[in-house]
Amino acid sequence: MGNIPKKEERIVAAPNNIIIRKNDFDAAIFDLDGVVTKTMPTHALAWKKAFDEFLSQHQGNDSAVRPFDIATDYMIYVDGKPRLEGIKSFLQSRKISLPAGDPKEAPGFRSIHALGNLKNGYFLEKVKKDGVEVYQSTLEFIRKLKAQGIKTGIISSSKNCALILDSAGLAEMFEVRVDGVDLIKLNIPGKPAPDMFLEAARQLGAEPSRTVIIEDAVSGVEAAKAGGFGLVIGISRLGNRKNLLQYGAHVVVNDAAEISVAHDDSAARKPAELASAIESFAAIKKSAATKNIAVFLDYDGTLTPIVDTPDKAILSPQTRDVLIELSKKCVVGIISGRDMKNVKTLVGIDSLIYAGSHGFEITGPREFKESSSKGIAFLPALDQAQKVLEEAISQIKGVLVERKKFAIAVHYRLADPADVPEIEHAVDKVNSLHQDLRKAYGKKVFELQPNIDWHKGKALLYLLEALGLDKENVLSLYIGDDVTDEDAFRALENKGIGIVVWDTPFPTAAKYSLKNTDEVRAFLSLLIQICGGPHE
Repeated sequence: MGNIPKKEERIVAAPNNIIIRKNDFDAAIFDLDGVVTKTMPTHALAWKKAFDEFLSQHQGNDSAVRPFDIATDYMIYVDGKPRLEGIKSFLQSRKISLPAGDPKEAPGFRSIHALGNLKNGYFLEKVKKDGVEVYQSTLEFIRKLKAQGIKTGIISSSKNCALILDSAGLAEMFEVRVDGVDLIKLNIPGKPAPDMFLEAARQLGAEPSRTVIIEDAVSGVEAAKAGGFGLVIGISRLGNRKNLLQYGAHVVVNDAAEISVAHDDSAARKPAELASAIESFAAIKKSAATKNIAVFLDYDGTLTPIVDTPDKAILSPQTRDVLIELSKKCVVGIISGRDMKNVKTLVGIDSLIYAGSHGFEITGPREFKESSSKGIAFLPALDQAQKVLEEAISQIKGVLVERKKFAIAVHYRLADPADVPEIEHAVDKVNSLHQDLRKAYGKKVFELQPNIDWHKGKALLYLLEALGLDKENVLSLYIGDDVTDEDAFRALENKGIGIVVWDTPFPTAAKYSLKNTDEVRAFLSLLIQICGGPHE
């Protein structure tokens, strides 16, 4: 079969690359200024003009009152905040107080409202003259999210949000908008309080834990953190990376171009639509009539029942015998989240292909050699994360930290359900310290993995190509039971058959189903009858 060719260029992303998957998130909420639109310079110039005019008339002969500095004052005092809060914050920095005044007050220097109206006038004048520029990388990112069925919302402390979106032709890009007008109408506080984000998530019908926040302001990431959102991405356009991380961003990028969206070109099928693979074997046999068959399987929950601890998942002698017979007639591979050496030892059949750690390690029989690892660069981060994580949850009963070569699995099957939020919080906290790792989910397990665009689906496609099986005369089957197997089902959408193993149906990209590991063994036995011989 030959050595697996090096394919790192297909999967390795930049260190800061973030991958958004539909399996993990239902919605994404964007801040407007500095994230979607380039109105920050326009706002900053309007603020400076208004504040400097005010300070000039206020200080008289007192030169001690410093003028507004865009480089420092903008980010600290006004960026991301409601207009009136920004004014109060800046004036406090200069030890100046003004009465609130009336919202309808004419632009001027007599009150906070008057000064706010003055600034707004300057801003609108500039927008009318020059228009609104958009970050095209953010726009492309939004399109990718929407293409995968991830809802999008926009928030802004500005009362001009609708006007800006219309000016930029972006109004239709977002299902929900919560802005400065809504702050007043709903009587909710602005950032750094989380209320605007929470309201947007509510309107989108998304849980905060399954919502991504994209922000460029310190007050914004602080608000998102307070709201308990699943992923807070900071965009550092002005060199404020350290502050964004300090105040709540899980990860920080320089531009939205560094954020990827995992592609899912198949809609999940409803449980009622899936027939049994055994009952539908005649149809599968017909599909394979003129083709060679290749079979790939998950291990835990597919070949062995789900158990309390990983070491108890032992392959039955009957299933091992079936796998041996099947491997004599076609290519058989195991793609597991376990370490490659571990799953190979548990199965104990030399004639099989083994892909461990979701495909980061691959080996097989005869001249088929282990591939160069794609995760070596992430080992130091995994080592550090493991140490911190073990210390963080050492006092929680029933939780097990399993270190794999290229992942850290946190099993909570035996933990008190009341402790699960604390366990996940610990995982999230450690994850926030390591941008090169990402959190993944499984059955009663959280996992930290290298943050690159690699999963079981890509591992499967990699193997098919490396083994010479990516051909029209090959029918590839993948059998699995977990959410991580959905990537493999999607990979075979137009070139093979995905079969889900479940006791409780759920939406899936698989084409057929099996009830349990006994049915898996029975189905594999049927495959032996129709496999014509080993693929060469």
